[in-house]
Amino acid sequence: MTQPDEPTERQATGEDEVLAAEPSAWATLRSGLALRPTKAQFLAGVLCALLGFALVVQVKLNQSTDLSGLSQQELVRILDEVTQRTDDLDEQAAELRAQRAELVTGTATQRAAQIAAAARAEAQGILAGRLPAEGPGVAVTLREGSTRLTAAQLVDVLESLRNAGAEAIDLSGRRVTASTYILDTVDGVEVDGVSLTAPYRWLAIGDPDTLRTALEMPGGAMAAIRNVGATTDVAARDVLTIDSVRTLSTPRFATPVPSPTAS
Repeated sequence: MTQPDEPTERQATGEDEVLAAEPSAWATLRSGLALRPTKAQFLAGVLCALLGFALVVQVKLNQSTDLSGLSQQELVRILDEVTQRTDDLDEQAAELRAQRAELVTGTATQRAAQIAAAARAEAQGILAGRLPAEGPGVAVTLREGSTRLTAAQLVDVLESLRNAGAEAIDLSGRRVTASTYILDTVDGVEVDGVSLTAPYRWLAIGDPDTLRTALEMPGGAMAAIRNVGATTDVAARDVLTIDSVRTLSTPRFATPVPSPTAS
């Protein structure tokens, strides 16, 4: 009974030995992936490391010996170049400062001239009647009685106002200037081609006290108007506004006198 069992045990033992002798699949994979540097690769890596170290050392040496390794003559030359460059930059800075000062002065002068020109234009516009005006002055109202007021009587009022320094004058909505004319008509008076009738209302901008005194002086314009039965009212005003303006025509004959030229 024991004889048949012996071959079976020997057979099983042989199979175990074969399995133990064969390498596993994981061991084979690890063996294939494992790095096995050769001697040549190892030497190349060492040489690259040494070369990198040498380059770093050389760069540092060059940086530290840029000037210390130069001769005295080379250092003097470099110093002269730096000094010359500094002088050139200082000269350029001085030129730029001078240009800036010139521009600032020119701009300020131009602006001052523009302001002065604008002020002159406004003053001339008011005096010529081209611009509206406002300021202190007097308001005068003339109402006719049984006798009609004449152009000559209105001209007397106008001359009194001008002589007292009136800077802007309006007569019943018409701006009065140096070229204004007043004529008698059948219905009343004509001012610069426009017919006006009483009551005549004057607005004059100037010093109120001076204007009123000039109108009310004995034997003056107001006295002459009251002598023909008309009534007058002269009132000082702190602020008057004259909105009427004149459109100036271009002179046909008069031209500016040429400015004298330097000889």
